[in-house]
Amino acid sequence: MNRIKLLILASLISLSVFAKDYNVLDFGAKGDGKTMNTVFINDAVLECSKTGGRVVFPAGEYVTGTIYLSDNVALYLQKGAKILGSTSMADYPPNMPNYTFFRLGKIKRALIYAEFCENIGIEGEGVIDGRGDRILKDDGTKVKSYGERPHLIWMVKSKRIRVTGVKLTNSALWMQHYLACENMYIHNIEVYNHSNKNNDMIDLNGCKDVVVSDCRGDSDDDGITMKSTHEMPCENILIDNCVISSHCNAIKCGTESNAGFKNIVISNCVIRPSKDKEPIYGTPIGTSGISLEAVDGAFIKGVSISNLVIEGTAVPIFIRLGNRARGYDKNLPKPRVASIEDIKISNVTVYGTHNYTSSIVGIPGHNIKNVTLDNIRITYKGRGTEEQANREVPELETDYPEAVMFDELPASGFFVRHAENVTFNNVEFSFEEPDKRPALYFDDVKGVKVLNLQTGIDKNAPLIRAKDAEHVYISNPVGDKKCESVIDVYGESSKDIRITEVKKNEFSTLFRLYDGAVKKEVKTGVVYK
Repeated sequence: MNRIKLLILASLISLSVFAKDYNVLDFGAKGDGKTMNTVFINDAVLECSKTGGRVVFPAGEYVTGTIYLSDNVALYLQKGAKILGSTSMADYPPNMPNYTFFRLGKIKRALIYAEFCENIGIEGEGVIDGRGDRILKDDGTKVKSYGERPHLIWMVKSKRIRVTGVKLTNSALWMQHYLACENMYIHNIEVYNHSNKNNDMIDLNGCKDVVVSDCRGDSDDDGITMKSTHEMPCENILIDNCVISSHCNAIKCGTESNAGFKNIVISNCVIRPSKDKEPIYGTPIGTSGISLEAVDGAFIKGVSISNLVIEGTAVPIFIRLGNRARGYDKNLPKPRVASIEDIKISNVTVYGTHNYTSSIVGIPGHNIKNVTLDNIRITYKGRGTEEQANREVPELETDYPEAVMFDELPASGFFVRHAENVTFNNVEFSFEEPDKRPALYFDDVKGVKVLNLQTGIDKNAPLIRAKDAEHVYISNPVGDKKCESVIDVYGESSKDIRITEVKKNEFSTLFRLYDGAVKKEVKTGVVYK
């Protein structure tokens, strides 16, 4: 589904009519910051569901336990209204959704909960504060375990969902968990989530037909995350015009990845470091800007990412196909090996990043396919060493996927392994300090195009290093300094390496051969003085 269709979908959702207002004060609620309002609010929701409408919170502070949404009900927070999550775990009763997913029975609680609902919303100009760092058990100790802590918002198998305008803060777990939901519109919300571990901003778990636009988020854990922990894939997702900060991964598909991810559009976003400089988990600058990860049998197919500015993060771009093979139901067969294909990333500017390198990494016998990187400019910190340039990178096929999982890689710009049909077009790497690693490192690749690559690596390093590479085409490479070679070719299985449109005076030699690489497999075209 293209962007226009998704925007039409959003406009249809916005036409949902909430017919009548029900003021929580009329049901006995008090906005005094002290009264426990759970019963009064839920009474208002049940009454509202009879006609359809809005449950309205006037200015004030409303303490409450779990609110259960019903069909055709929107919670509406007027300016100055604040919903405060109870600080007693007893006010968050456990819920067991009638739907199988990986954490069924492990996560049970939420401040706002909906299951099998239609035409529901959370809207307005107010604040919902989960007070997630203050929730206590009956014995007075803090709630710490993953399974005990409540989400701020948890919606399961629900349709026509609208979340707009509100500020969400301090969840005990993920801020928003949408599980197997459809027709969603999340617009113009602000999220600040730094109370606990696992403090994600938005988690879309096997959801369909979703628009997330004009949102601002700052989270200790991942920002906008697409997951797949059940039988349904995430598909037809548009993320647009957002500003995201995270101590972990700003925008991510995975790590939990059973069914798949299809037709994902991410555009016009700014990724920047968190205002919170003391992470509970992750790093102050964040782990990655963009991560696409399929390790539990999922497919990732049809992803378009464009017009991003990324400030900071350890790794700008991370694409990983692995084989952790964790199923969502122990009664099902072991998941198949995952797949990743048809990815385009364009018009991305990155600066202030770490010495870690972006990467596209599959596993032996299972290549990542059809990836295009176009008009990308990345400024790295640099400082890569000759030792790093020559290190052997472990496969780590079954490991948890994380952008820094391979440590500092033997490429200064991009490391690509077990991949085919990969194009680098108008890609530029620059470095704050000298880097002795090649800009691109290819290992077990087929069908790679490098067009108009520009970089400023150390003059004693090759521009590209290729090991066991087939059908590599290089045109118009540019180096700021005189590199040792355009490409160093390794391995007797390397073949059909073509180099053209090269300024000879920018390189000591066009190519060098190692470990049985054959000279006849390297051909040169137009060479300028």
